[in-house]
Amino acid sequence: MGRVVAPYGIKGWIKVQTFTQQQRGLLDYPVWQVGQEGTWQARSVEAAKVHGATVVAKLEGIADRGQAAALRRMQIAISRDDFPAAAAGEFYWADLIGLKVVNVAGVTLGNVARVFETGANDVLVVEGERERLLPFIEPVVRKVDVAGGMIIVDWDADY
Repeated sequence: MGRVVAPYGIKGWIKVQTFTQQQRGLLDYPVWQVGQEGTWQARSVEAAKVHGATVVAKLEGIADRGQAAALRRMQIAISRDDFPAAAAGEFYWADLIGLKVVNVAGVTLGNVARVFETGANDVLVVEGERERLLPFIEPVVRKVDVAGGMIIVDWDADY
């Protein structure tokens, strides 16, 4: 959801680069997970606001600039349980990562490694015997079965 880029002021505030579609999106969550992969600590958000191109926040237990500076380069995550349910036909990118991608002919193309936005549409990065970029649009993506761990696509193995 974001990354701590710097301390902000002298009273323990941090400056956060957000990865949300809208900067304000991070402000919807009263508890943030702060840390790195495998080492997360829940921190209540005492106050937060959009500040220019970033979000500035005061987290529970961070009282001065030195403690805030120690969080530099830490990731900000939100517990998956805190996400609102996705609408029908919509998916969180995090739920797509790792899904097996199989074409309509039954050929496994690989697994979704990541997703990115182009402006026109989202793109699945599928890693298998080679990397493929598949547009996440209706004519290509035929079925997404998150529970079954699979995405079925209309995409030739030779593309």
